Amino acid sequence: MTGYSIKDLEHLTGIKAHTIRIWEQRYNIIQPQRTDSNIRYYDSSDLKLMLNIALLNNNGFKISKIAKMSKEEIWQKVKDILDNNEGYQDQINALITAMIEINEAQFEKILSTNILQLGFEDTMVHIIYPFLIKVGFLWQTDVINPAHEHFISNLIRQKLIVAIDAQLTADQEKRKKYMLFLPEGELHELSLLFATYLIKSRGNQVIYLGQSLPLDDLETAYHTHQPDYLLTVLTSHPNVEKAGSYLEKLSKTFPEASIFISGYQVVGQDLDIPENMLIITHYKYLIQHLEEEKRRLSGKRYY
Repeated sequence: MTGYSIKDLEHLTGIKAHTIRIWEQRYNIIQPQRTDSNIRYYDSSDLKLMLNIALLNNNGFKISKIAKMSKEEIWQKVKDILDNNEGYQDQINALITAMIEINEAQFEKILSTNILQLGFEDTMVHIIYPFLIKVGFLWQTDVINPAHEHFISNLIRQKLIVAIDAQLTADQEKRKKYMLFLPEGELHELSLLFATYLIKSRGNQVIYLGQSLPLDDLETAYHTHQPDYLLTVLTSHPNVEKAGSYLEKLSKTFPEASIFISGYQVVGQDLDIPENMLIITHYKYLIQHLEEEKRRLSGKRYY
């Protein structure tokens, strides 16, 4: 990627393209470069600066004041805000900056600080989950490349695996059995790993079958282990044109199963959902189900 368009800057920073142009003309904050064919573009240093300016502006700094600061002063103000501010959007924007720069130390610092302050689950739900949604959009619009996606995916995956390994197994009688898998061809496992954490942290058993699982292999595992629930995520495969037929086949293969489905290819799509399936549009609904199941198994009643 050689540069970013003004629309790319708008998507990444949340600042309207019209506003960016006004700031260019009035305050000379950034100046686009031009290709040989006279097309405007911005480089990574422009993007980093605009992300930082957006963060300051969202925290009450007037653009006229920001325009008088040096880049070093802007970055110092940004660090001060991030160190003292629990605003989720600021943290998300800071993660985007670290991702664009492929700055592992900064990404790790932001992630670890939020985990300490909010706890692992709230960090994932309020910061990492919306961050990944934005990353998915940027990926689809070619604003970021595979290096950016692999960089952040590996760092988040490491955190998830450590958190999952720290969970204790509950008594056999007081736990449900969940079988988690990704459809054949699907490799994006962060959502499935987080679902694993949520399920295990509530004392349930997880049979994690991982990425790109053929349906025949899933059927064998299902009949061997007899899980209470199946859970899968369709992020990129099968795509939306084939997702409906895949869900129908999955439902018919496991007619007695309760199946949770999530992912870009099903959430918000106009699909016929079989009766034994439930679409998870947000992690909070999976958490709600798990908490209700936990209360039911414990025999406690709440008024």
